[in-house]
Amino acid sequence: MDTPDLLSAALDESGIGEEEVANHNNMQDNPMNPSRFQIPPHLMNFLPPHMIQQMAAHMAQQMATHMAQQNSFQPPGSSKFLGGGDKGPGGGAMPYFMVPPFGYKASNGSAPFPMFRPPFDMKYAMGPGGMPLPPQQTGEDAEEEEELGLAETYAEYTPSKLKIGERHPDAVVETSSLSSVAPPAVWYNLSIPEEIIDRGLLSALQLEAIVYASQQHEVVLADGSRAGFLIGDGAGVGKGRTIAGIIYENYLLGRKRAIWVSVSNDLKYDSERDLRDIGAGKLEVHSLNKFKYAKISSKVNGSVKKGVIFSTYSSLIGESQSGGKYKTRLKQLLHWCGDDFDGVIVFDECHKAKNLCPVGSSKPTKTGLTVLELQNKLPKARVVYASATGASEPKNMAYMTRLGIWGEGTPFREFSDFISAVEKRGVGAMELVAMDMKLRGMYMARQLSFSGVSFKIEEIPLVKPFIAMYNESVKLWVDARAMFQEAAELMEGDSRIKKTMWGQFWASHQRFFKYLCIASKVPFVVSLAREAVKNDKCVVIGLQSTGEARTLEQLEEQGGELSDFVSTAKGVLQTLIEKHFPAPNRKKTLKLLGLDGIVEEPNPSPPPSSSTGGHKRKSARQARQGVKRYREASSGDDSEAEMKSEPESDFEPSVSSSAAEDSEGSSAVESDAEDDFNPFGDDSDSDDPWASRKSKSKGKSKKPKAKKKRKHEKALGNGTAPQPQRAAPTVDSEKKAAAMKQELLDRLEKLGDKLPPNTLDQLIDELGGPDNVAEMTGRKGRVVSTDNGTIQYESRSEVDVPLETLNLTEKQRFMDGEKHIAIISEAASSGISLQSDRRAKNQARRVHITLELPWSADRAVQQFGRTHRSNQVNAPEYIFLISDLAGERRFASIVAKRLESLGALTHGDRRAGESRDLSRFNIDNKYGRAALETMMRGLMEMEVPPLVPPPEDWEGDFFADCRKALVGVGLVNEDEFNKMQNLDKDYNNMSKFLNRILGIPVELQNAMFKYFTDTLDAIISEAKKTGRYDLGILDLGTSGDNVRRVKVDEFIRSHATGTAKTELHTVSVERGLSFEASQDLWKELVGKDEGYYLSNQVRNGKKTAVLAVCDQARRSKEKKDKLFRLYRPNTGLQVRHESLTELKSKYKKVTPDDAQPHWKEQYESSENTCSHVYWYSSCRKKTMGLTCEVGLRRRTYHVLSGSVLAVWAKVESVLSSVHGHHNSSKLQVVRLKTEDSLRIVGTIIPSNCVAPLINVLSQDAEKTHSETF
Repeated sequence: MDTPDLLSAALDESGIGEEEVANHNNMQDNPMNPSRFQIPPHLMNFLPPHMIQQMAAHMAQQMATHMAQQNSFQPPGSSKFLGGGDKGPGGGAMPYFMVPPFGYKASNGSAPFPMFRPPFDMKYAMGPGGMPLPPQQTGEDAEEEEELGLAETYAEYTPSKLKIGERHPDAVVETSSLSSVAPPAVWYNLSIPEEIIDRGLLSALQLEAIVYASQQHEVVLADGSRAGFLIGDGAGVGKGRTIAGIIYENYLLGRKRAIWVSVSNDLKYDSERDLRDIGAGKLEVHSLNKFKYAKISSKVNGSVKKGVIFSTYSSLIGESQSGGKYKTRLKQLLHWCGDDFDGVIVFDECHKAKNLCPVGSSKPTKTGLTVLELQNKLPKARVVYASATGASEPKNMAYMTRLGIWGEGTPFREFSDFISAVEKRGVGAMELVAMDMKLRGMYMARQLSFSGVSFKIEEIPLVKPFIAMYNESVKLWVDARAMFQEAAELMEGDSRIKKTMWGQFWASHQRFFKYLCIASKVPFVVSLAREAVKNDKCVVIGLQSTGEARTLEQLEEQGGELSDFVSTAKGVLQTLIEKHFPAPNRKKTLKLLGLDGIVEEPNPSPPPSSSTGGHKRKSARQARQGVKRYREASSGDDSEAEMKSEPESDFEPSVSSSAAEDSEGSSAVESDAEDDFNPFGDDSDSDDPWASRKSKSKGKSKKPKAKKKRKHEKALGNGTAPQPQRAAPTVDSEKKAAAMKQELLDRLEKLGDKLPPNTLDQLIDELGGPDNVAEMTGRKGRVVSTDNGTIQYESRSEVDVPLETLNLTEKQRFMDGEKHIAIISEAASSGISLQSDRRAKNQARRVHITLELPWSADRAVQQFGRTHRSNQVNAPEYIFLISDLAGERRFASIVAKRLESLGALTHGDRRAGESRDLSRFNIDNKYGRAALETMMRGLMEMEVPPLVPPPEDWEGDFFADCRKALVGVGLVNEDEFNKMQNLDKDYNNMSKFLNRILGIPVELQNAMFKYFTDTLDAIISEAKKTGRYDLGILDLGTSGDNVRRVKVDEFIRSHATGTAKTELHTVSVERGLSFEASQDLWKELVGKDEGYYLSNQVRNGKKTAVLAVCDQARRSKEKKDKLFRLYRPNTGLQVRHESLTELKSKYKKVTPDDAQPHWKEQYESSENTCSHVYWYSSCRKKTMGLTCEVGLRRRTYHVLSGSVLAVWAKVESVLSSVHGHHNSSKLQVVRLKTEDSLRIVGTIIPSNCVAPLINVLSQDAEKTHSETF
């Protein structure tokens, strides 16, 4: 058996077992080397390895003959199959459909072809002696899917081993896989005064984390450094108090110095508050960046001898230009701590310190190296890592060297070994790592339960005028793209200038359509908010960006006078055309386009520092730069949907999130090469991007490299840098480009009246103006309508309140009930708590409305952490507003599913029709990327026939329409001469696709997104059929307590931080339902459609009997259609729900007496006869003398649980030696609860590997024990 798959042991879902796929005849050896062909990785996931080899070899043979015949390679039509492959029933060749090899250019110059498509109709397999086996059944065989449910993923949490402290004020949960393992015993005695514990200043679960961290800090790793602890608690659990508690505990033991590193300087106030709250107010907190570059304990710095030093990740790498002994912040800290330092170092929010240690070819950033150096230089320090996403992304763990998972004395020598082992093993592997860490006592991860929280999804239908305006905007953008391209050719800009221009173009494109999407929801939000306030609730509205820069530009243009609210969307496009359209309108444009060094000018432009330009423009610019500085201080508010703009971690040119998200190469952030620097990338609004970059560098550049750059910039700013000489564009070209620019501006002006105003200003205005709305954003001013009906711009600052603390003042007004509506923008809201706090005057229920959902459920849950936190009087109500654009509904489903699994209640039942399978909605994974790639190739007609046929109800040629639209948004490139189309190099980038698809007319946009999701479904179901689908963690025996332990083997071994137990459980899962048991269910049924049914189809003289029970809580998407849960005799309750329509199409309702013989026959037969034999009288596996468990009532599984990390390598070696192929070891992780209420989470071991595994694990175990039940 070549290619086992651990999945097959757990699933055998569709009747395809590992042996069937494995037993193909091997092809004859080929003279040509198959490895020449590059196979797309996303296809590799879906095929067994030997089949890939076969096909490559076969392809090589065909290539040799084919190459001789012709030079150009046409894609074969669907009728052209290449022979060979497996023998089918008639002994004839079973054809594989082939296309040209991957990497081979098609004759139309399009992107390379994939080497082959998976053979989606592989229905035959060979038995022994070349006998064909029975064909794989389709149709009703799907009924036999023994789905393992992806059940509830969170469980209630209470400290298991520590019995002190008051209960946490709110319900807390942890993932059920973590809750299945217990942390080690507690032996550490706390020094924190009992009075603090009795008063409940630290709750039981905060004390638990403090105890385990202190306990772990007593352990020394194999390399001599002290072990660290990882706090993975989510928002609202009170991570700050836990950290303060750890620092205080150590302070009381005489370790009076501590370092607390976090992401923003504002959080220093929070750390002081946390220390005060737990009764440790006497500990002083000092900001590292306020110290002068000298000894911290010296007089200059106030002789700081003890306390907490608070630093941001970016201050850690600070350097002084003046030199001296303590010219870096790191040296200051190391001196202050001393060599034998054994105090606490906390790395808070460590996942946010961007690119701490990038994996792969990119170099680690300076911050990453500094964080590592700080740990290496202070080996005795007590390190605490705190990150809500700590163990979910293995890449985020690079700097967590003190966990003892890799390094000396562990199974993984280097971090890279650990990463490759985990990533190769799929979704479940990281859960195993997290469980192992909890077992060893180095990790805790709790989250606030969302029980009591309710949420609803409000769909906002798009009105006709909006659709018309949207489609008109799309047309303008498509034309603008063509004009930008033509003008750039006319003006003969070099590639660097073009790269900058396109970076700007697509960043603006993304912003423009995001603003339109949000604007369509404003009227609805206003009515919702008014309604909520009427019902004595408070409203929090979440926005991603403020659009301030656009407002200021408009203000400057109109000389400070405004006649109406500014349209942010219009401003975005207008700025793009005015600043970045390649046309020679004035010197400024030439300079901006970098052409001032190329085009000969009679008067070279003066240096940026000289005071040219009118006073007004200068003051407007100063205002803007002030805003920009402020915006940076409040962490980049005007950034885009994906909010990539984390605080700068190194002195790298900052690239605005939008440009970085979508500009073509934007490697500016990683690269030190001046050529890669994008002068417009930091969303700079000032006249001269080089000048603005200079002023920015001044403030924070402390590395000599930056100095060198500034010299270069100065040269560029003066237009004297050496540039390749280029012929100036002709006067005609200039005129034509200028005319195009004017035409675009005129068309925008015409469209401008229909475009919506700035969302934030409109919301504040319609909800009663600034007096009634608390605004917590990063902007400096706003546009308001005055009492006499005029519109004007005013500063947000107030007489007694400086801008820096304005947001905190506004927050206080909201919490005190002076204002009942708050609008928060993403960036400004980090760390702000707006829940109905028991300590606040305003305890009304919060209604949190989101206008724009992030793509990832994790980030959405972080956002909701603003209004849902510990110590609240009542839980908030969430409302997601979604429009009919580009899959917003799907993103809402992903987030809703996550909240549901965290315990939130859904309002109404409109979403009830969707299956409970969380994974179905997730698109940002390898299947999503494969689907995007397959779809794009299908649209280009590179895959004939396409995996999914085009929609039947589309009028016209769907593929051609899509291609045309994709040309308009730059995902397909079209040659202007021969009109040949090929895919853009980034055509399979998911975030780019989701951003760009917004620039497609509404109807086509929705059809294309639907086509994409259909492709994704097809790819996933194909992966499931071939047994290569990575399902994450599965639940065994979900439909009741029917899992029985048969035997357990225990192995105890020591590891870097103590000893741990590994267990191999043998369990028997009984999932059948006897007729008598089904009668008990039947007696309680009341609905007319409920009851016993028999299948219409007769197979092998038998019919299927099922019991259908209506699920009251769920309705299918077509509101009228009821959904039913089905029970089968052999497999009990099915995970999948059936609608009434589906039920009636396949089955006929019968009386219990009619159903009884069929039910009993299948129930009794399924004790030892597989479904294949029962329905078809033969089974492929049985023919080959193997056991087949498909459809059996009782199945046996072997599950390895406990500390699996320590024996990882051994398990792998056993699996690969038995199965002969290392790639097959996809760890299928399962979760089960036995009849005696024991919870086990572990990885499935195929039955033929059990004996050798027990043998290997026994060899170096300190103690072994075996028990049979």
